[in-house]
Amino acid sequence: MANVYDIGDLVKVAGAFTDVDDQDVDPTTVTFKFTDPSGNTTTYIYETDDELVQDSKGHYHANVSIDEAGTWFYRWESTGTGQAAEEGHFVVRRSNIAT
Repeated sequence: MANVYDIGDLVKVAGAFTDVDDQDVDPTTVTFKFTDPSGNTTTYIYETDDELVQDSKGHYHANVSIDEAGTWFYRWESTGTGQAAEEGHFVVRRSNIAT
């Protein structure tokens, strides 16, 4: 089951990268993409965009500011050392209180 959030939340989405021996590794490039319920895609690239942060070797996160109800999709991608890809999603519920 997907995590459920509310409009106005700041969602921390974490990604981790390992080598074939399951050891933490810093990939050559790390990219994080997310798509909001309206279909708008945003892309962050590590060392280019401040929104994509390295927490420790092989561990990264991006904060997504939630402004729309529906299903949000995200994808982590890496190239070179630690090449990998992983996708996920979370749900933002519609507010029952008028804003």
